[in-house]
Amino acid sequence: MYDVIIAGAGPVGLFLANELALSGCSVLVLERDREPSSPLKALPLGMRGLTAASAETFYRRGLLEAMVKASGVTAEKVGADPEAIEAPAPREVSHFAGMTLDAADIDAAALPFRLPSPAMEGFMTSLEAVGAVLSERAAALGVEIVRGAPVTAVAQDDEAVVITAGGTEHRARWLVGCDGGRSAVRELTGFDFVGTEPLFTGYVAHVTFADPQRLPLGFNLTPTGMYLRTPFEGHLGMMDFDGGTFDRSRPLTRDHLQTVLRRVSGTDVTLNEVLLASSFTDRAMQVTTYRQGRVLLAGDAAHIHSPLGGQGLNLGIGDAVNLGWKLAATVHGYAPGGLLDSYTGERHPVGASVLDWSRAQVATMKPGPNAPALRQLVRDLMSTPDGTTHVYRRTSGLFNRYDLGNQQPLVGRTAPDFRFADGTRLGDLMHQGHGVALDFSGDRALRRAAQGWEGRIRYASGSVRDDLGLGAVLIRPDGVVAWASEHTPDRDAFEQIAAQWFGNPEN
Repeated sequence: MYDVIIAGAGPVGLFLANELALSGCSVLVLERDREPSSPLKALPLGMRGLTAASAETFYRRGLLEAMVKASGVTAEKVGADPEAIEAPAPREVSHFAGMTLDAADIDAAALPFRLPSPAMEGFMTSLEAVGAVLSERAAALGVEIVRGAPVTAVAQDDEAVVITAGGTEHRARWLVGCDGGRSAVRELTGFDFVGTEPLFTGYVAHVTFADPQRLPLGFNLTPTGMYLRTPFEGHLGMMDFDGGTFDRSRPLTRDHLQTVLRRVSGTDVTLNEVLLASSFTDRAMQVTTYRQGRVLLAGDAAHIHSPLGGQGLNLGIGDAVNLGWKLAATVHGYAPGGLLDSYTGERHPVGASVLDWSRAQVATMKPGPNAPALRQLVRDLMSTPDGTTHVYRRTSGLFNRYDLGNQQPLVGRTAPDFRFADGTRLGDLMHQGHGVALDFSGDRALRRAAQGWEGRIRYASGSVRDDLGLGAVLIRPDGVVAWASEHTPDRDAFEQIAAQWFGNPEN
């Protein structure tokens, strides 16, 4: 019997599998598709954006260099100058409702607790690149992956879950559905999936044009919809506000795509050939809980929304890094009470916020007689320093804050990348998926206390380039600050918080 079975070998399932294997769990991944590669995962249709928070997550697991290389970008584009003393101002900011914003308008002073790091910026990648990097790590960690095995039945009791996939039964102590927006695990287990119905049908396609000069590059909002052309030759996106009525079982023919393009662009542009195409909607749905018994959900299995803002992949990676260490602690028997349920408590509000962010963009882009006035108002607000900074905070992923019941302003946030005098960074200390206790005071009592959680918490002490006025910090394996002391650390307070997240040291 496996410790954990994961349904779905996409980026979320593979990242979670790696987190669990890193913690010593036995993991089986069941994937519906027979082959890992697909034209829909490669460029251009497989193009995705990793936020700064996701880049940081890959960095903290020692995977950033591989991701940068696989994505064809440079380390300089992603990170700060290695010798930088202060964090640089953000160089890029996302769009809102197709309205591009200028990073120069971001108020860097309003972005708290930032320190220079190899992962300061998001970057463009592809599902193919992400899958390749995570698959290689999974193989190195001994994760077993079975392809061509769609899940068809799930049964659970107090001891285990029985999963039927590809005609074979498998048993595990836990099952995690990472099998996408049409999740079989979600359906078979009876999770409530609630939300809002679509306003548009979206299309992404790789095409050839007879007259591409008629369609400007970038986002183009029109009285009848939106179309997007990227610098990748022949890459086309469209939004047709038809109420999401296009039947996705229908073939995406050249004639249909040309009709939609002419309608939303207001031109008589001609498509010569459709090389590849896919459709989607802005249906925004979320399960009411991420756990039912021994079954959990992550990624698109737990929440779906339109791709506006490029948040879907990143939201799923955030789910995986939050869940992995909590589920591993539960498997190994040292998880404190309520730890696994904190996955829903922390991630559900983040998912709900992303769904609302998507809905707000759709509402702003929807055509109508009042749409130009609304868009101009939103554009004016978003183009101010406060507005641009707000968009950056919402879309970079770096400024989410979990409510951990502590008013210290750093607690619940992602930890800054503290750098010790010898050049060691916090990110370097997190490669093995442990929690980290950073002691800037050299207090031997804290060292002795941390030793009680050896194997779960890694202790490091010494002076750092910028301690942000702190004496000590305890960081969870997902990079979130669990406790911070602004003076000589209190051993009792440290032990209380460590037990809350890492269990009884005697277990």
